[in-house]
Amino acid sequence: MRDVLFFDSMLTPKIITFVYWLMLLGVLISGLGSMFTAYGGFWQGLGILVFGSIGVRIWCELLIVLFKIHENLKKLAEKE
Repeated sequence: MRDVLFFDSMLTPKIITFVYWLMLLGVLISGLGSMFTAYGGFWQGLGILVFGSIGVRIWCELLIVLFKIHENLKKLAEKE
């Protein structure tokens, strides 16, 4: 708990994992909703499921990469 309160460790990467699962659930609900309602179609819903899940994954991975860069730069700064 001390690490979080005094900013010794990053909390955001843990939050990003939780947000990833929430967004994936949103893509699933959106895709299935589009498949089985009159406003969308089967192929549209399938596209939302496929490209939405890929897009969410890429977005979350890019955020994680930013935090990994921060950790590595912090290690380099501590060496010198």
